[in-house]
Amino acid sequence: MGLISFDHTRPLDVVFLGRIAIDFNPAYSELVQEEFKPLKDVHYFEKFVGGSPANMAVGVTRHGLRAGFIGKVSDDQFGDFVIEYFEREGIDTSEVTRSIGGENLGLTFTEMRSSTESSLLMYRNGIADLQLSVDDVHETYIAQAKLLVISGTALAESPSREAVLKAALLARKTNTPLLFDIDYRAYTWKHTDDIAIYYAALARQADIIMGSREEFDLAEALICSGMTDEESACYWHKHHARIVLIKHGMKGSSAFLSSGDSYSIQAFPVKARKGFGGGDGYGAGFIYGLFQDWSIARCLEFGSAEASMMVRANNCSDALPNLEAVEEFITEAKVHGNRSAERVS
Repeated sequence: MGLISFDHTRPLDVVFLGRIAIDFNPAYSELVQEEFKPLKDVHYFEKFVGGSPANMAVGVTRHGLRAGFIGKVSDDQFGDFVIEYFEREGIDTSEVTRSIGGENLGLTFTEMRSSTESSLLMYRNGIADLQLSVDDVHETYIAQAKLLVISGTALAESPSREAVLKAALLARKTNTPLLFDIDYRAYTWKHTDDIAIYYAALARQADIIMGSREEFDLAEALICSGMTDEESACYWHKHHARIVLIKHGMKGSSAFLSSGDSYSIQAFPVKARKGFGGGDGYGAGFIYGLFQDWSIARCLEFGSAEASMMVRANNCSDALPNLEAVEEFITEAKVHGNRSAERVS
């Protein structure tokens, strides 16, 4: 494909930077099955590792890539839980450090009212992941990665904000390609202008930008309101972006390349269990495709398939599939008439 070049002498395929959290989802196992209902009526929950960059790290590892993580966790048993989970999955945790000020891991309680209606209740006061500081980001570690992935949630507050900007500068210094996953979470931000300022600052440094149409609108709010997908791609290509990925939920997604080509894919329809988690599977699948030097069309197809698999699952980490499961899903979907990505221009 040639748009993104990876240094295959480096020991880590992907290093992720951003939040690690704990998800409490309504139980849905052989023993207990909480049906669709309001959160207040749920009695039984299951505990999982959560947070979009954390889930993507798990996802790419299950596809055979070597992942590392730069992040901050609580100095308690929840912190133990996520570090031990990462280590079991094969994710390098040497740059995951403990918050020493008593900050907690974020807790997410998920509500699943129906296959089309779900929401999140977040507890993120005094949060550990946003305590990541410039002292926690090291040039030597970023230089070991073939790709750095930064979650936009980490830009919401200091000192994490400065840590992110340092990581982006070091990525440029060490010739490490940077993927910016906008990953907007409203509950994390205090000022609207901050969103546009810091999203735009990081997007200008990124080789790949990935987000929903609404997330791109936030990043572009102080630049030009109401841009189309094509206009957004053109704007970011004038900076550093080689690939601009814009998602439209169940309507599908599009990839715009700096070469001028673009590709679109429809979402794979499934019976959903929840309306979140798809982006984690999408990111993991697309990144894996890049490392296989697949065409953008195939990367889109693989990412979109994994996204659909995740929205039908009851959680966002344990349910991440292996390669064989994704390929089987795609094959079965094509038998039933779902199309692969199409070149637009």
